[in-house]
Amino acid sequence: MKQYSDLEFLKLSRGQKLLYRLQRFLISIPVGIGRFFMKLIRALGKLFAGIGRDLGEIGATFVQGDWKTKTSFFIMGFGNLARGQILRGILFLLFEAVFIAYMVMSGGYWLSMLPSLGITGPSEEYSEVLDAYVTRYHDNSFQILLYGVLTIFFVIAFIYTWRVNVRQNRMAEKILASGKKLKSGKDDLRSVVDDQFHKTLLALPLTGILVFTVLPIFFMILVAFTNYDGTHNGYTNSLFTWVGLDNFNTMLSWNVTGGAGTQSYAATFGEVLLWTLIWAFFATFTNYFLGMFVAMAINKKGIRFKKGWRTILVLTIAIPQFISLLYVSKMFAKNGIVNGFLMSMGWIQQALPFWEDPTWARVTVILINIWIGIPYLMLITTGILMNIPADLYESARIDGANAWQQYRKITLPYMLFVTGPYLLTSFTGNMNNFNVIYLLTGGAPTNPAASSAAGAVGYTDLLITWLFKITMGAESQYYLASVIGILVFVVVALISLVVYNVLPSIKNEEDFR
Repeated sequence: MKQYSDLEFLKLSRGQKLLYRLQRFLISIPVGIGRFFMKLIRALGKLFAGIGRDLGEIGATFVQGDWKTKTSFFIMGFGNLARGQILRGILFLLFEAVFIAYMVMSGGYWLSMLPSLGITGPSEEYSEVLDAYVTRYHDNSFQILLYGVLTIFFVIAFIYTWRVNVRQNRMAEKILASGKKLKSGKDDLRSVVDDQFHKTLLALPLTGILVFTVLPIFFMILVAFTNYDGTHNGYTNSLFTWVGLDNFNTMLSWNVTGGAGTQSYAATFGEVLLWTLIWAFFATFTNYFLGMFVAMAINKKGIRFKKGWRTILVLTIAIPQFISLLYVSKMFAKNGIVNGFLMSMGWIQQALPFWEDPTWARVTVILINIWIGIPYLMLITTGILMNIPADLYESARIDGANAWQQYRKITLPYMLFVTGPYLLTSFTGNMNNFNVIYLLTGGAPTNPAASSAAGAVGYTDLLITWLFKITMGAESQYYLASVIGILVFVVVALISLVVYNVLPSIKNEEDFR
């Protein structure tokens, strides 16, 4: 592809400029992906190099350290206690005691059962007391996987704490050798609420992120490599086991397992993914530009009752979507108010298939989403529009620029620069917009060719609603839902990385300062 200089680019026609920019964007996608993997490889290289240096430092500490430091390799906190740092020593020693007690009492068991996810499932055993066969429950695969993951995280935390313990002993030796005093317990407590107070404040949120975000994600990824479903729930009916990459092979396979007229999981996934991307694109940009135009119209000089117009739009936000979307869904039904009104006026002879025809259903949900999204964008863009310097518009009018040219050269660039990151998060959020699709159509109309795929996929189903159907169906195929969740993450991550690197807010950060 030919690279134009700034002067050559200005000589191109509008169509040529648009085509050139589109080509540059398409070329930037594989380039961006390649850069990401190169950065990932470099990051992994730095990680392994850092681990190597750390191991070397640990070895040097053990060889060169005194007997207090060497003892701390086995009894955490011993060096701190021996050197008078009582508080640090007690904390290290207590953490090691808790870790050992946990591993002996239950942690070792969970780790030992993790490779098999259970040995003995539910069985029918004769009860002499009841004089009948009763079901006895034994191993719980779900519990084994959950507590096994927790134990792994606990082991990682212990290794990190042990390394901090070793490093602090090394530092304490150097400080004493230089003739300086070590920090006392009072100094440590004062530091927690003074110069290290930011770490104290971040401790609770980081723990929450680890327990409620990182751990569930890690657990979900592992579920994708098992056969966890309604018939293998791990306890009451049957244990579930590791199946390797079988679930990914099933989801990405083009082999048709159903009867004639059905399609493979890969074809279904591709079809749903394509519609998800189309939906996310229109749901994002229709709301963005129409919301901006509404805000510009209300802010225009001479418009009366500005607060009233804004209040009316904001009222749509105040109404819960669960109520409004279900009501709108009934309005556009075959026997709903909309079809009834059009037929009574004689404009149509038969009911329009808003939810029965795939094309009608997809267009309808996009249009209804405009009604939902415009108020949010109106509020966001109103504040930004008020901050655009009026001198720019005045200068443009003096130079003879019309309203469209002012919008294209001043308003839109400014808006894109400020709201670029919001557009990206809005796009990814719309890819996972469960409420609008599920409450309006429930994914309908059903795609008969894809109905053999888990969850009976519909033409308006997004990946997130398909995932929900898979988990809530009769088979409850949690393993396939986890596979879809991982694939959604990969798609969203790649799109986010590519788009983030071409945003004006990132590329031209200095332009608006």
